[in-house]
Amino acid sequence: MQITQSHMISTILKSPQWLSVHVLIVVIGLLIYVLTTHSLKQRRAPTSAISWVLTIALIPYVGLPLYLLFGTRKLVHSGSRILGTTPAPDLNSDEAWPRQLAASMGQPPVVSYQTLRIHADGEQALQSLWELIDSAERELVLCTFLLGRDAIGEALMARLIGKARGGVRIRLLIDGMGRMMGGGINLHQLKAAGVQVALYGPILHVPFKSSTNLRNHRKMLVADGVRLWCGGRNFAAEYFEGSRNHAPWRDLSFDLDGPLAAQARDLFERDWAFATGSPQVEKTQEVQIALEPFAQVIASGPDQADDTVHDLLVTACFKACSRITAVTPYFVPSDALLMALSLAARRDVIVDLILPRRSNHTMADFARHRALRELAAAGGRVWLVPYMLHAKAVVIDDGLALSGSVNLDSRSLFLNYELMVAFYAFADIRRFASVIEEHREAATRYQARKPGLLRDLTEGLVLWLAFQL
Repeated sequence: MQITQSHMISTILKSPQWLSVHVLIVVIGLLIYVLTTHSLKQRRAPTSAISWVLTIALIPYVGLPLYLLFGTRKLVHSGSRILGTTPAPDLNSDEAWPRQLAASMGQPPVVSYQTLRIHADGEQALQSLWELIDSAERELVLCTFLLGRDAIGEALMARLIGKARGGVRIRLLIDGMGRMMGGGINLHQLKAAGVQVALYGPILHVPFKSSTNLRNHRKMLVADGVRLWCGGRNFAAEYFEGSRNHAPWRDLSFDLDGPLAAQARDLFERDWAFATGSPQVEKTQEVQIALEPFAQVIASGPDQADDTVHDLLVTACFKACSRITAVTPYFVPSDALLMALSLAARRDVIVDLILPRRSNHTMADFARHRALRELAAAGGRVWLVPYMLHAKAVVIDDGLALSGSVNLDSRSLFLNYELMVAFYAFADIRRFASVIEEHREAATRYQARKPGLLRDLTEGLVLWLAFQL
């Protein structure tokens, strides 16, 4: 009698031997999760931890490989933290808490800067980028998530090649995934001209040397160690000029001069050392009194023992007295950050959140409604603009402005390598607030709608699969 294939599979699945093997695989998977989480100090939000445990327990043949590929969250632990320093005169003032908190998390001290220019649009941002490249006499370092295979990417390469042939040392760091997303621009011309190019986390890499899930999202250009260009813009057409069929995205970037640029360059050096495997030169941080205006670089990501930007934002929500204003393209926050924003709104703090009505990530747009409903119910004001808004900034009262590459979603806050600059000068904080307010004036108020059962379940599933794991 011929035994069909389906009958054989059914027999195997019902056999006690297979059940024993299956249980053993589940136990081994959970043991790997527990041991790696403990030994590597992989602190996770409860929802994320539960998601991993359930996935490994219910579908171990999929969950365990996913965990080995994407489960790493931190590459350092609390014991490796190097404490930062902060000017002593500020530590006893009511406005000093951001510097105190940043110092406790190993961030560099506040330093001065000059001639801050917040770019009004993509055209001004591009002009500033070209000016900083042209001004370099000794060195240029650039870090970006994405380099477009388009007019902007080609123009950037041409300028870098020209500077390199003129004797300027140039190093370009691109995220491995971002390079693919940008169209896989050919970098051989840069290398032939003497530009040093490194990929951060190449897609094809030696197993366990790096994590495929940890991407470098930092964006900066530093000229001669004294001029900084920074913000949310990648080096691609949509961030500056747009294309024939698509308007440019609205974004936020800035440039400045002074010691703050050297802080950004130090962060680049650490990233470069990791990406290339070269030895890292430790920089000794000196206590200094910064002259106003002053600011500091806040690095976030797997190379930080703490969730620096996330913890700073949560603390800021509880410290806020009158207003919290934030702009971000994606809003899928942690439970802690959502609770902090909601409680601030319940304390009669004005909470304004500005988002694009439709971003370039459909899944993020779908998943954000659960958090938006909760924030709106607490009294927060959510505003939707009719264009693609890629800006990232948060202003707390008149005492703190954060601007850089961090989105208000769990990937950006917990997994990506990110860079924000914390500004403390009243006049410049107001300038960032005015930029955000211009977007709010073009927006319409979000109206929360009660979801049906199917919608509610689907949102939960998307959050579980896409934003927790």
